[in-house]
Amino acid sequence: MGFSTLIDILGSSLIGGLILLILLRMNDSTVENSYLNSGEMIVQSNLLAVVELLEHDFRKIGYCEDYDKLAFPELAIRSVTDTSITFLTDVSISKAVQTGDGIVDTLKYYVGSPLDSEVMGTPNPKDRMLYRQVNHDTPFAANLGLTEFRIKYFDNAGNEITTMPSTPPLGIITMQIDITVENSAAYGDENDPDNEVYSKDKSAFWRQIRLSAPGLSIR
Repeated sequence: MGFSTLIDILGSSLIGGLILLILLRMNDSTVENSYLNSGEMIVQSNLLAVVELLEHDFRKIGYCEDYDKLAFPELAIRSVTDTSITFLTDVSISKAVQTGDGIVDTLKYYVGSPLDSEVMGTPNPKDRMLYRQVNHDTPFAANLGLTEFRIKYFDNAGNEITTMPSTPPLGIITMQIDITVENSAAYGDENDPDNEVYSKDKSAFWRQIRLSAPGLSIR
């Protein structure tokens, strides 16, 4: 075997190795892009599900199919905090019947803690359970990657209510709702020792300013 042949073999091996390395990098990039795109789609879908449910229920605060059973909608909001709200409404009995059944229901929304057992097993340390409870039924809980759920309340002059009355009427006419959703199955940033930064996954923020239930604003 001549020297030139040996050079040819070494050169071919080097070129083949470079091509293999490029192919491996392309594969890694494809996998990462697929992960990021699927993660973003999950986040957007979860955020849409939360927003649609909240808007549907919140816009029916103080509403009842039988008007006489809830003739004073200003008393509909029973209690609130910045992460929970309890109000009277007429819960839809099915998707086909959105108007309700004419029976006044108590509906409560609240979020759990990041330390709840239901979310302790997820890679994301910030996600929380969103709870929806109708009357005294067992709360329905869903982990949609919710990491922020905050409500501000305003009176009929548009001023934020910072000191809430202890009993209804609370004087609430409109609300501002802030929601942040992340992928509950996302992997944290390996460069962050506390695993608190989710740079490899998308988060989505939604704010509804001055959401108003028609029943509360009509006097």
